Amino acid sequence: MNAIILAAGQGKRLYPLTKNKPKCMVNLFGKTLLEWQISVFKQCGITDISIVTGYHSELIDLPGVEFFQNKKFETTNMVESLFCASEKLEKSTIVSYGDIIFEKRILDKLLQSKHDFSIVVDKNWRKQWNTRFENPLDYAESLRLNKSDVILDIGKKVQDIDEISGQYIGLMKFQNKGINIIKDFYHKCKEHSVKNSNPLNLSLPFEKSYMTDFLQGLINADFSLKAVIIENGWLELDSINDYEIYQKMYNNNSLKELIVLGD
Repeated sequence: MNAIILAAGQGKRLYPLTKNKPKCMVNLFGKTLLEWQISVFKQCGITDISIVTGYHSELIDLPGVEFFQNKKFETTNMVESLFCASEKLEKSTIVSYGDIIFEKRILDKLLQSKHDFSIVVDKNWRKQWNTRFENPLDYAESLRLNKSDVILDIGKKVQDIDEISGQYIGLMKFQNKGINIIKDFYHKCKEHSVKNSNPLNLSLPFEKSYMTDFLQGLINADFSLKAVIIENGWLELDSINDYEIYQKMYNNNSLKELIVLGD
């Protein structure tokens, strides 16, 4: 079991906190986002940890981890960052966005999944979205599940709250046949996009594809992506507004409504 943290982004919406350092190195409740994640990984026995860096990569200097650099971070997105560390896509690999923190119980539940593709989905997502946004629908994306919690649709803008069964939190696991499948799928899509439109997202160049584009592409290719269902226990830090809200909740002891912080 190993983990890859995608931490190449600049995080412009977090200015001025990210003016001179990457998003993943923002300090939240006494630790950087990366330190929170690495702590939880190690608590679950995962010590093979890789970080894909980009913006101000020289400032990400943590012991006991392996680094890969997305040198094209300014013109690419999460999918390209992941495949900068493709050699670390091994028998069972956790992939995490660098701008989230999560409780140990969330990772424990993901580790228990036996499926080729396991995607963490928060069914109680509205609690966090209502805290962060005046109109949660403006910032939520589609995510529909069937009765077996297999994802049918992910990552699109929606007009109706009923199109949302939960929110993908930026944490997933690929294992078994899933590892070779994503490698083959990525290379086929990339090759196709050289002379044709991007098969993952017609409105974007391939290198700017979102991770949800990639996941939806797998769904469209008839692969089964299993949702690992959670309720709260995580935070996404995307904007200065998020930062101010979370700090205020931490100071008035109400943060536990969203997440219970460990050591």
